[in-house]
Amino acid sequence: MVTNDMHIGNRIKQVLDEQGRSITWLANKIDCSRENLYKIFKRSWIHTDMLQKISIALNHDFFREYSKWLEKQKA
Repeated sequence: MVTNDMHIGNRIKQVLDEQGRSITWLANKIDCSRENLYKIFKRSWIHTDMLQKISIALNHDFFREYSKWLEKQKA
């Protein structure tokens, strides 16, 4: 679900929690430290290569969510 304020770090954490997966699990899947993941969760932005890795690991299309959010901003 996309809100008026797209905060990708919060959204990634939300999807991770919804799937019942741990931070350690995701860190291992994307070859990233847990500490860096905690930093990502705090950010409202993310590099596309990292977002791609996270999208694949969680089998969730965050890019589509961004597209929907951008469409709403045009209205």
